[in-house]
Amino acid sequence: MSARRLHHDGPLIVGAGLAGLSAALAAAPRPVLVATPAPVGQAAASAWAQGGVAAALYPDDSAELHAADTVAAGAGLNDADATLALARAAPETIQRLFELGAPFDRDASGRFVQSLEAAHSRPRIVRAGGDGAGRAIVQALGAAALAAPHITLRSGLTLAALIQDADGRVRGAAFRQDDGALIEVLAPSVILATGGVGGLYAVTTNPAQLRGEGLGLAALAGAEILDPEFVQFHPTALDVGADPAPLATEALRGEGARLIDRDGAPVVEHPRGDLAPRDIVARSVHAAIAAGRGAFLDARQAIGPDFPEHFPAVFAAAMAAGIDPRVQPMPVAPAAHYHMGGIAAATDGRTSLPGLFAVGECAATGVHGANRLASNSLLEAAAFGWRCGLTARDEPHAPAAPLMPVFAPEALPPAALQHLRAAMSLHAGVVRDAAGLSALTDVIDGLEAAHGPAPALIAARLIARAALERRESRGGHFRADHPDAAAEARHTRITLSPSPVAMAAA
Repeated sequence: MSARRLHHDGPLIVGAGLAGLSAALAAAPRPVLVATPAPVGQAAASAWAQGGVAAALYPDDSAELHAADTVAAGAGLNDADATLALARAAPETIQRLFELGAPFDRDASGRFVQSLEAAHSRPRIVRAGGDGAGRAIVQALGAAALAAPHITLRSGLTLAALIQDADGRVRGAAFRQDDGALIEVLAPSVILATGGVGGLYAVTTNPAQLRGEGLGLAALAGAEILDPEFVQFHPTALDVGADPAPLATEALRGEGARLIDRDGAPVVEHPRGDLAPRDIVARSVHAAIAAGRGAFLDARQAIGPDFPEHFPAVFAAAMAAGIDPRVQPMPVAPAAHYHMGGIAAATDGRTSLPGLFAVGECAATGVHGANRLASNSLLEAAAFGWRCGLTARDEPHAPAAPLMPVFAPEALPPAALQHLRAAMSLHAGVVRDAAGLSALTDVIDGLEAAHGPAPALIAARLIARAALERRESRGGHFRADHPDAAAEARHTRITLSPSPVAMAAA
């Protein structure tokens, strides 16, 4: 049975997190269709973000200093122009989000309150409701989108394939409905805002549904993929056996919470201590756990009785696991948190494929380099999401060309997915080596032979192969067998060959 086909006269946006909603609102008055597997705010990593939005707002700070901190954390792989553009867009982005209803914390004079997070040289994190910034912002933008006459929101649609014409232009997307039926939507532009790859790992702080499908399907369509090996592991996920793992925001350490082992000794040996860049802290926590010392986040002195008011989400998660963080250190472990790599995209979302845009965590714009600076992710989603919507709004209908047959690979069955997640955590986690990455590639080969080129497998292969080829340690990518950084920083650029399973480096 052929798929039902619809025609839409404006941008088609896949995903309803902060990036997708920002693009949708910016595209007015052009009609926008937002397709998402779950209702707005659900299965969106941005809605789970605890820290806040980074922005240089006051006289003792500047966009240039914000950009410099971002580049320092990025370990040599940032795009300098894109990074500075993001930092300069931050103040207007904060104001726009506030005007759209984001309840940012303010002091008695009405100024935005800012806090300190790791690797920032100034307190510049604008928060909302203590540790609920992501949810509060997404809720505000979701309400604005529901009220906007130019936006149509449709849930229950899972991305299955990109539709291309004979010239390679992306002309739309195919979706699986909840009943399994396929529906095809043709549109002048497609914006992927499908999130990251955390669900490819056994331990993640992200919604488990986010398994890199947008990345994998864009790669199958021939889009250039940039630096997929760089996955950031948050050092302080609560180690309480939950899937996904509850996050203990970095803002806790900004307020003075300490990482200790079970004997009370410091876990992190670094000049900046517990506020060192995330890759360093994550490896320190990983090493403490591997050595049998354990790792705990101790907020008893720094936060103490104020925990429920200042960090309600973390407090609730800890208490649900039987831990009272007011009087007990919280057990923590690194967890897959953010993908710095992704679909290569400009700051306005344009990718290497005409008609295709990518924004948010599925995109790699070069602003994060090899290691994301805390609270830059919500900023990028909102700032570049808005810019993407403005650009895609003006995308004309392409000249008529024959459409290519749609190839919509099936998703992995649950048992195969769990096998993949375990292998990814074991072999492509905080510490990697050639033997493990080769073993992971064998696992992916076996799963693909049994189940076909599922989008999650394509995304996992991109990460594994790029990590195997990068014979150095840089940012979030650490090779135990190549512990030093190469003299020259280089990007990984990958384009799939016509075969879905063969890859060639561009």
